[in-house]
Amino acid sequence: MSQIDLAIEGELSIYRADELKHALIDPMNNGIRMVVNLAGVTVFDTCGVQLLMLAKRTANKVGAELNLVGHSPAVLEVFELLNIAAFFGDHLVIEPTGTPGKA
Repeated sequence: MSQIDLAIEGELSIYRADELKHALIDPMNNGIRMVVNLAGVTVFDTCGVQLLMLAKRTANKVGAELNLVGHSPAVLEVFELLNIAAFFGDHLVIEPTGTPGKA
């Protein structure tokens, strides 16, 4: 299976949804492995979440593979808030947000 590496920089939001949809979805129709680096994502909204979920469902449907790596703090915050990391099945390291015993 061939692989495409895609690094998303800046916003993963409604303002770039159409542009990023084509970059994420179109190559998967060829049954490739898509590795998406999210380290450069600075803004991540619900439209971005929906786009990544669509990409994951598309990958499963067409026999492709989608892996998310390098989750930025913006992405981790939304994944944690919505409790959706398991949907993607990728390894996440979420650091504790506070020290035990302190408010």
